[in-house]
Amino acid sequence: MAGSPAAERGQVARRRLLEAAVALVPELGWSAVSTRILAERAGVTPSVVHYHFPSLQALMIEAVLGAMREVAVAFEPALETVETPAEAVDRLLASVGEYSGTDPMSLLFTEAYLAATRDDTLRQGIRELLADLRARFGGWLAERGVADAEGTAAVLFATVDGLLLHRALEPESGGEVPSAVLRRLVG
Repeated sequence: MAGSPAAERGQVARRRLLEAAVALVPELGWSAVSTRILAERAGVTPSVVHYHFPSLQALMIEAVLGAMREVAVAFEPALETVETPAEAVDRLLASVGEYSGTDPMSLLFTEAYLAATRDDTLRQGIRELLADLRARFGGWLAERGVADAEGTAAVLFATVDGLLLHRALEPESGGEVPSAVLRRLVG
């Protein structure tokens, strides 16, 4: 059964607001996104922002956590096609190859991490996302005999975040890390 036309329009407006937030945070920075700018980008009036969300901050948190979750779960199918932890490390590094450190998604993550230092709700959301990712990848590593599998997963993911940050700071370096360095963690 389809919803009413008004409900469908509301869902479209809500989705457009979330998409606009995901686009604006990397473009302008977290603190520069205003209700007016966001509404304009989404093609709605500013009052629509507060109709669908309790605050601009709540909208931005939902949008950014949703985008971060999509990136995090995109790695999981790769685990179905590899057999060894070393291959998983190679696949993890390959999965971030498309990110330059200055691309919109890298900037979104950087802005979110910075904003999370000042916002408990965002910090908790990112913490939960990372804990879930570490637990799932850690479980996969444990099934393959990696010692301290969840700790190893945490170090691998933190390393990837760090590599992306360094790519943004040193684009001329290419940000390449020999996979052999990280393979030793799972060996």
